[in-house]
Amino acid sequence: MKCPSCHEDDDRVIDSRASHDGFAIRRRRACSNCDLRYTTYERIEGASVKVIKKDGTRQPFDRTKIKRGLELACWKRPVSDAQLESVVTAVQNELESHSDPEIESRDVGELVMKHLREIDQVAYVRFASVYRRFEDVHDFAHELKSMLAEAKRREASEKS
Repeated sequence: MKCPSCHEDDDRVIDSRASHDGFAIRRRRACSNCDLRYTTYERIEGASVKVIKKDGTRQPFDRTKIKRGLELACWKRPVSDAQLESVVTAVQNELESHSDPEIESRDVGELVMKHLREIDQVAYVRFASVYRRFEDVHDFAHELKSMLAEAKRREASEKS
């Protein structure tokens, strides 16, 4: 592994542990040349999943696109990078375990929103507003009404 600072190919692993619900291994490394410490992740290379875009083109699934979208939705929200990584990993694992090697981008977005809603509702609404292309305040109000109704149902079932 090349050091991100000095680009030497001489490092040592100083810590290794399971990460992302056991679907990755997190390794802390130290460069033997400049002593920089950095983290790498090792994941199983899953089946190649193709995402069918709205225009009909097909692209390989790219977890960095999902992460970038989540980072924008979670800007200035109390959501850790570890939480974002767990969402991306969960989405990727669900897609790779899916029997069909192709999935529509709409379904990928819905899957991301399902996981994001559990972490931060404000970030969820931000993501949904871009993903579902909210046109005006009524679209926001409609989404919030359904969220409030669901929260009331949960509170009622917890009380009983």
